[in-house]
Amino acid sequence: MSNTKLKIIALTAMVIDHIGYFIPDMPDWFHWLGRLAAPIFIYCIIIGYKHTSNIKKYLVRLYVFAFGMGVMNMIINQIVHYYERREAIYVDYYLTNNFLAPLFLVGLLIMLLDQRQTKYLLYFFVWQIISTFLSITLVEKYSLLSLNDLTATYMFFGTIFGNVLLTEGGILFIVLGILFYLTNKNKGVVAVGYLLFSLIIFVIPLKWRGGIGGGISNILFPFEDTQWLMIFALPLILLYNGNRGKGAKYFFYIFYPVHIVILYFIHLWMLNSAPI
Repeated sequence: MSNTKLKIIALTAMVIDHIGYFIPDMPDWFHWLGRLAAPIFIYCIIIGYKHTSNIKKYLVRLYVFAFGMGVMNMIINQIVHYYERREAIYVDYYLTNNFLAPLFLVGLLIMLLDQRQTKYLLYFFVWQIISTFLSITLVEKYSLLSLNDLTATYMFFGTIFGNVLLTEGGILFIVLGILFYLTNKNKGVVAVGYLLFSLIIFVIPLKWRGGIGGGISNILFPFEDTQWLMIFALPLILLYNGNRGKGAKYFFYIFYPVHIVILYFIHLWMLNSAPI
């Protein structure tokens, strides 16, 4: 199975999951299927990194689209918040979706690891500390871009600053990307590593979520109880045949934010047109 076909499968699972997220009263199995998407997309980043002819250009493209979606989300959130404050509409949550951000961070980290850039890895670690405190200061002290939902504001700054904690999926999806990078030359090792990772994802909601400071645990472990179902993406990942495949290079970059915005506004319309 080529990289392009893997992306199509992941894209389909993602759309089904987002329909279940934004549209009320969808069956639970929409979310179960959606658990396949993230690990496949992360694996495709490893493939893309290996096949690209220009690594820096590849990473810049990822960041530019992640940055653009972060700005787009915040603009929409501010507009929606304005009408909410005027009591023109009811809003139950704001846009936080931006999976391009963790994909960029995975790509950046594997480049630093691949090129053995120890000095820059140290810089990256220091920047994570600085950007975390900078985000907290901007949100808590200065109330910059504040919304009724702190998560959306923190996720915006996490995208802009490239912070592994304040990104969709949290730090564990970044760890999964590094795991794929370290094991991708041997499918058996990929399988063992992925199974162990899925087991950890199964245990976390049972043991720790909500048990270490509430908000902190939700940032570190932002997973649903069904996230372990990502284990069923493994057979698809193992079917990858080494071919990059052919397909629209920028399709996902464009489709991803567009479908999120459309579904979000459908959600708001349904929410505000429903009889009280």
